[in-house]
Amino acid sequence: MNDDRKKPSLVLALVPVGALIGFLAAGVFALEASPHLPMILGCAVAAVIGKGLGYDWKALQGGMVKGISIAMPAVLVLMAIGILIGAWVASGVVPLLVFYGLKLLSPEVFLVASCVICAVVSISTGSSWSTAGTVGVALMGVAGGLDVSLGMAAGAVVSGAYFGDKLSPLSDTTNLAAGVAEVPLFTHIRHMLWTTGPSFLIALALFGILGRGAGEGANPAQVEGLIETLQNEFNLTPWLFLAPLSVIALIALRMPALPAILIGAAVGAVLGPAVQGVSGGEMYTAMQGGYAASTGDAQVDELLSRGGLESMFGTIGIIICAMAFGGLMECTGMLAAIANGVLKIARSTGSLVVSTLATCVGMNIAAPDQYLSIVVPGRMYKEAYAKAGLAPKNLSRCLEDAGTLSSPLVPWNTCGAFMMGALGVNPLVYLPFAFFNLLCPVVSAVLGFTGWTMEKAPSSGSERPEESRGLSVHFP
Repeated sequence: MNDDRKKPSLVLALVPVGALIGFLAAGVFALEASPHLPMILGCAVAAVIGKGLGYDWKALQGGMVKGISIAMPAVLVLMAIGILIGAWVASGVVPLLVFYGLKLLSPEVFLVASCVICAVVSISTGSSWSTAGTVGVALMGVAGGLDVSLGMAAGAVVSGAYFGDKLSPLSDTTNLAAGVAEVPLFTHIRHMLWTTGPSFLIALALFGILGRGAGEGANPAQVEGLIETLQNEFNLTPWLFLAPLSVIALIALRMPALPAILIGAAVGAVLGPAVQGVSGGEMYTAMQGGYAASTGDAQVDELLSRGGLESMFGTIGIIICAMAFGGLMECTGMLAAIANGVLKIARSTGSLVVSTLATCVGMNIAAPDQYLSIVVPGRMYKEAYAKAGLAPKNLSRCLEDAGTLSSPLVPWNTCGAFMMGALGVNPLVYLPFAFFNLLCPVVSAVLGFTGWTMEKAPSSGSERPEESRGLSVHFP
């Protein structure tokens, strides 16, 4: 049977990708629907082409199952994260972290403070959308009172919000990029610090320069209202820091992500009844279906009504559909055909990195969903990085540097559309001021061409301990 299988040409291999982009454009952008069904239709096109290449249904189904199985470690962590967030909100851990983040606000350094506040909140929650839709909205109101450019303010909010979306272990995109590239979660996060750290520091410096001369007369009443509501509704004792500190300690001890996060959730579940007086039933509900805040403050309620195992089901569905598409493309040789076409152009580490970054940005423009900007290039370039002798964490870093961070800069992307609705500023207006989002791909490209921090793949049998733990998947 294998003798009857044909190798796809580059043009034929691009047909399912083009079809997927078309289905997503029609479904997500035109019909404002979820991307699940368009991705299933993309899988159907890939399967039909695979059938024409001589693959039977058993082989095609096996390819999909293998593709989905690669993402299972990330799926398990996402489920644990949903449980943890629900427990941490109900126990007051997230409100405590948000409270101290809001306290950093200073009118004299508004843009810097806004970026830092959003970074603290997004690191705490792992969600750029929740950060921008709550704290970001309040900061935009303060910006109007301070007579600060709304484009600059929105750029600071987006920069800070996506700092956490890119780096937080609670973020779905952070877990997705690590899972697609088959890299342990915290190995992926540590490797991203080489691009994330310098980019964020430069962004803060630029916001500091832009913020000089900002007015000091306005009273940030909206932010003060959020702080007061948090104080009134939760017992914000320092004992709540035990939950995040427990996870940090376990990470430092090199415990794999899944048990570390579950232990952190368990600590939060214990602190809830002890500190906030939450009943066992209420804590169970928060961990299963998410925490439903009812403080009377709409912004606080929107910020804190989140988490729970069920909140991750939509994201998990997207991952399964996308990985099934990637599995079909891989088992039929179409991914290899595309990768070989790219490799004819990308003959050096620098050009390979730039090709990866450009593909991620292109996916965010053509297929308006940040998950696909991570999954499709991740599956497409995985073999190329292996052939180049590069460790897979280099790929996962590039996926986030461009895939995650360019998504809010495209007005028709789901992320860009959300930011425009929440902040009231068109992405094309705040794009020049979203310094962090713009700088990360540039820093990543520079590192690619210089070779600095571009670690080689370990030789067989010489894998380092940190690479052998956590979210790793091996096939016979």
